[in-house]
Amino acid sequence: METPCGTGTMVWHLWGKATRHPALAPVVLLHGGSGSWTHWLRNIGALADSGRWVLVPDLPGFGESDMPLHGTDADALPGPVEQGLQCILGDAACDLVGFSFGGMVAGFIAEQFCERVARLVLVGAPGLGIAPEKAIRLNAWRHLAEPAQRNAVHRRNLAALMLLHPESITELALRLQVANVLRDRMKGRSLSRTNVLARSLAQLKCPVHAIYGREDALYRGMMECLAPVLRLAPGFRALTLVDAAGHWVQFERAEAFDEALVALLNVNP
Repeated sequence: METPCGTGTMVWHLWGKATRHPALAPVVLLHGGSGSWTHWLRNIGALADSGRWVLVPDLPGFGESDMPLHGTDADALPGPVEQGLQCILGDAACDLVGFSFGGMVAGFIAEQFCERVARLVLVGAPGLGIAPEKAIRLNAWRHLAEPAQRNAVHRRNLAALMLLHPESITELALRLQVANVLRDRMKGRSLSRTNVLARSLAQLKCPVHAIYGREDALYRGMMECLAPVLRLAPGFRALTLVDAAGHWVQFERAEAFDEALVALLNVNP
């Protein structure tokens, strides 16, 4: 499905509408930076099987969606995402789940369009004012002509930021990474290195949950700092840490992540 975005369209992928449980809110999944809807590829089935209508867009400037009219960071996206949700859901509230960069977008939506969000779930989200002890540096790859050389760099980047275990860097993970970074047009993003999401959390009216990989590279050595910042949200409920998982927790430990997410979504807000 496509909805307006800038001078073009925003692409949405939908599952489970025909089989949804009418008492359950739709669940909207927002992907991370340099990503697309495929960041959630291993999780959609479990959510649909649980009776949810699952909506997964390519955020503006990523995947197959066009650029927003203004801006190249997370604060430019709440407007077009809300416009898309209005087209699909009308005024109905949804459970909003945001991964990494998409977690910042989700937090901004919950602040600016509070009636839209029944519950917010942050997954590996930055923007909390917690800086890693050592900056994560990703290697450049666009200058490399040989596909094998590029793939080697993509594997190193996946290991540096996204996935904890070498065996998690499967051919599927590599294919998704390559396809997604090639379509990233939102350049110069810097909000993730600020406390912008923490400031939004303090203004939220909805319940807030969080799921992070226990070995998330963004918070390595500082995991104990997460919960105090998340508690800035008046409706903060709980932080769930998934063992043996890095930043892309919903891919690396899909079964454990799905179990945790479905369980918290099934609790009355």
